[in-house]
Amino acid sequence: MITLDVSLPRSHFTLEARLQLPTQGVTALFGRSGSGKTTLLRLIAGLEFQLGSHLLFRSEVWQNHKTFVPTHRRSLGYVFQEASLFPHLRIRKNLEYGYRRIPVGARQIHPDQVIDLLGIEALLERYPDQLSGGQRQRVAIGRALLTSPKLLLMDEPMASLDATSKAEILPFLERLKEQLALPIIYVSHAIEEVTRLADHLVLLEQGRVIAQGDLQSLLTDPELPFLQTDTASTVLHGRVKQPHSEDQLSEVEVEGQPLFISRCGLQADQATRVRVLARDVVLALSPPSDISLLNCLKTRVIDLQPDATPSQLLVRLGLGDQTMLARVSRRSAASLGLRENLRVYALVKGVAMS
Repeated sequence: MITLDVSLPRSHFTLEARLQLPTQGVTALFGRSGSGKTTLLRLIAGLEFQLGSHLLFRSEVWQNHKTFVPTHRRSLGYVFQEASLFPHLRIRKNLEYGYRRIPVGARQIHPDQVIDLLGIEALLERYPDQLSGGQRQRVAIGRALLTSPKLLLMDEPMASLDATSKAEILPFLERLKEQLALPIIYVSHAIEEVTRLADHLVLLEQGRVIAQGDLQSLLTDPELPFLQTDTASTVLHGRVKQPHSEDQLSEVEVEGQPLFISRCGLQADQATRVRVLARDVVLALSPPSDISLLNCLKTRVIDLQPDATPSQLLVRLGLGDQTMLARVSRRSAASLGLRENLRVYALVKGVAMS
């Protein structure tokens, strides 16, 4: 557990955070620009100091009223928005920079492991200016990992990347999460990244913690602002049954039901997650026939919530132990007679899911 109790005055707000964060999986610090995400990350890293703040990493005191452990003595890796590689060194030497400064007995992560994990073997003899933005960021992640940290901090590592580079790097971040038992704190204001990677979510606004908890619960909480956006969505957890069939679709089993998605690179029996936008879900009272939609999930109505658009409603649906969302017009809801506990079929395009 990471236990935080911090208070740090800034020019436009005071960062106030009392948190208990898990030391497994990915915790996302999410909020608009200027909400305090990076400041909080810097406090964890020891790059910001404030009297009266307390920080406990597992059983190690990193800061309290009489102790302040400097950054270089905290067992953490830090990945910034910009890769900041050494331009005069080849990629191999960039990777070795941190590794060589770790005592041999403390090395838990090794170059070959990182090179394979991040798919950078072909880049080792190049210089940083010969790489794409996504490639440079993969190397920066690798360099941080080779310090064998107990905690990895990532400050909007894809903020400066274009859409193509983001699509390139996301699968590697997923592999990093799956293959290394390393807690990650990930700062972002991009909900697409958060839903793809995070397990735990901390929502910040003007320096205050608005909510924290598991990702799916917060995304579907009617008291939080996620439901009132055009990108209202949920994340479904499943397991790959058949990866990349002849028609270029992968079959994922979610709560005992098949879900077909157009995502490559999955492995059979791999745990995965699928983000479904509420606007891409259509509801029916009976399973349709002669229709192009592949995904037809049996669900039940949990409740109906008002939407930011007065003519629409958000329907929260129970899918086994998970929750998904559908955005429908009030007229459609009335026509279908939608009500709590009604059994309905949720239809969604395979290509609409990420």
